[in-house]
Amino acid sequence: MRGEIRFATPDDAQGILAIYGPYCEATCVSFEDGAPSIEQMRERISRITRDYPWLVATCDGRVVGYVYASRHHERAGYRWSVDVAVYLAADFHRCGLGRTLYTTLFAILREQGLFKAYAGVSLPNEGSVGLHEHLGFRPVGVYRGAGYKCGRWVDVGWWQLELQPERAEPLDPRPIGELRDTAAVKDALAAGNRELAAIMAAP
Repeated sequence: MRGEIRFATPDDAQGILAIYGPYCEATCVSFEDGAPSIEQMRERISRITRDYPWLVATCDGRVVGYVYASRHHERAGYRWSVDVAVYLAADFHRCGLGRTLYTTLFAILREQGLFKAYAGVSLPNEGSVGLHEHLGFRPVGVYRGAGYKCGRWVDVGWWQLELQPERAEPLDPRPIGELRDTAAVKDALAAGNRELAAIMAAP
């Protein structure tokens, strides 16, 4: 098997939806009532990647996982924080791909000048909680009954990761478009691809 971690493009919408759609249709992992259309996903990818990284992992050309960051809140004082999420194809759970995608993303976010990452997890979800806490996320609170889906009121837990130490007077974060071709971002992708190669080579 041959794998690659790279930046997502709108042309990846169908492959991303093949992973994301089932989470919308049959689980409480996503609070969307149904899967977005390909056109909606293409727009979503285009909009988010103007400022933040969205990465896909492929195996023999098939999208098998993805991870992205997005704006945490609109107010200016939040601009050094992001929300993050990772989704994997069913046959790529528990092989280290989620960790590899996240660590690659975090290296790029640090290069952008971001400081905090937040992940929301609909509860219960032992696998997602375990992944985030293994990566250093710490719980910061639970929104009780924040949404209604699958015939029940669903709690959403929030976890926080410090991407880098706080400092006074931080520079404004840089949009990903300014950094995609820098050595640091290329190095982050190369490191992720080395880890992905090891995953693909494992029995």
